[in-house]
Amino acid sequence: MQKAETVLKVIQKCGNEKKPIERVYRQLFNKELYLQAYGNLYPNQGAMTPGTTEQTVDGMSVARIDKLIEKLKEESFKWTPVRRTYIPKKDGSKRPLGIPTWDDKLLQEVMRMILEAYYEPRFSQNSHGFRPNRGCHTALEQIKYTWRGTIWFIESDISKCFDKIDHDKLVEIIRRDIKDERFVKLIWWLLKAGYIEDWQWNTTLSGSPQGGVISPLLANIYLHEMDSYVEEILIPKYTKGEKRQRNPLYRHYEYKKAQAKQNNDRKAYKAWDKKLRSVPVFNTHDPDYRRLRYVRYADDALFAYVGTKEEALEIKELLSQWLNQELKLNLSLTKTLVTNASEETANFLGYEITVGRDDTWRDSSGKRNLNGEIVLKLPTSKLNDFMGKYMKDGKPIHRGEFIQNSDFDIITRYQSEYRGYVQFYQLATNLHMMNKLRWIMSTSMLKTLANKHKSTVAKVAKQYRCDIETENGKAKGFKAEIQREGKQPLVAIFGGVLLETKARVSKITDKVVTLGMNRTELVTRLLADACELCGSKTNVEVHHVRKLADLKKKGRNEKPLWVQRMATIRRKTLVVCAECHDAIHAGKSRAIWNNELESRVR
Repeated sequence: MQKAETVLKVIQKCGNEKKPIERVYRQLFNKELYLQAYGNLYPNQGAMTPGTTEQTVDGMSVARIDKLIEKLKEESFKWTPVRRTYIPKKDGSKRPLGIPTWDDKLLQEVMRMILEAYYEPRFSQNSHGFRPNRGCHTALEQIKYTWRGTIWFIESDISKCFDKIDHDKLVEIIRRDIKDERFVKLIWWLLKAGYIEDWQWNTTLSGSPQGGVISPLLANIYLHEMDSYVEEILIPKYTKGEKRQRNPLYRHYEYKKAQAKQNNDRKAYKAWDKKLRSVPVFNTHDPDYRRLRYVRYADDALFAYVGTKEEALEIKELLSQWLNQELKLNLSLTKTLVTNASEETANFLGYEITVGRDDTWRDSSGKRNLNGEIVLKLPTSKLNDFMGKYMKDGKPIHRGEFIQNSDFDIITRYQSEYRGYVQFYQLATNLHMMNKLRWIMSTSMLKTLANKHKSTVAKVAKQYRCDIETENGKAKGFKAEIQREGKQPLVAIFGGVLLETKARVSKITDKVVTLGMNRTELVTRLLADACELCGSKTNVEVHHVRKLADLKKKGRNEKPLWVQRMATIRRKTLVVCAECHDAIHAGKSRAIWNNELESRVR
């Protein structure tokens, strides 16, 4: 049996060379791929969420993989309809979400790994959504560093893209490159599996199965057609000229400034320098120069155009017509806009994007370089949304849902939320606005702690206040510790996150598993084929819990051996035999458990 890494590298090579691949279905018989898929999926919280059956990752075993592979060999496997649920959106509508069963998730992940290995080398460099080593920040960095001099932004948003993907067109696209009808039909049946809502089965006439692990990749395969159209048709059509013509007025001011310097006329030199910095170096309305640039993240795209507004509107109309005719998708009328890059802002991936205009600002070399530069900003509306989570009637308020948590957990939760906000907006030039959010969150945190301890904010602040060492020296913050015998104390700190705009933050990318990962610790433990409680080598499977905090709910006394074991190794998983697993779910007391375990070991 070939290793998962070897199989995927062979497929990736075909993708690099743009060669069709055959006999893909038989790769679904490779157990190594399922073990890799299991290692990818089990940490996700959704692994413990049931679909239309009670089946979850709990009880995972090599035997379950063997059974699934056997069904695929016999071609008797059938996709289970997903359980339909809804996620509220900001505009008041709801986004449908389908939750598959665990076996379906596992097979989808294997198929995703195969398809990603093949298609990833072929995807556009302008596509950033749901791809390895790419994400929101890589898309924003591309905009920031390659779109200088933009005149018009064209914001493109596809209306209900995931829900309206045409199944026939998607399968037609996949069939061009994958010459294995069994594998293609498996994708077709997945798309047509339907969903259960209010105990009724409903068919899926269009759309990719949202909630499934393979859904984002299928959408990228579909929208890669749009990338190709833009890059091969629109961009060449609306790109001409090697560079802009020099601005005659700029050359005139430059000459006058040089003359003033030769004559040692400081006053005239400063006057001409001020005028020089007030005009562009190149002719921004050069009729022989046009540029169209493009970035896509999932179903959101942003275009940058150097040209006239009429041409920008024409590009929008051509894109709309092509999407409707070729992919049967429609642009959202309310979200697809043409905006002036220097007078208005475009909204993309939670940022406000504009083109800088400032005649006075200079860099360290003394040269003007802000005019025409892309400026990324934190929107005030976003900041108000963040602050609103911790406020009521315009004032910070405690969060009652945290009252039962420990002080350590409360401070940790507030810090992780605050750090997440700051890290996402570290490309924003106005990141300093987060200072207000920090004050509101810290006040809300102190009120939560004061409410818990029936104390005052002043007393709690005095108790937990501390100095935090940062790159820029000491900063004020709050700290809670948990002392541990024979170990270093656990420390939770709120504060110390620097509000400094960064040039690049590409390390923060979408969570997509990359090619050729080594086996996880859990898979290695499972393949050891031994119960970690009694040592049995019969019917070994894995017990899962959603989070380690759930173990604390088992009571302070009489904790079963399995709880002690998971708490000791600090893992959400425990490899056990079927008998031990049944005992865990039966909730047997510590005394009964120990007696049974001793008899089994003997």
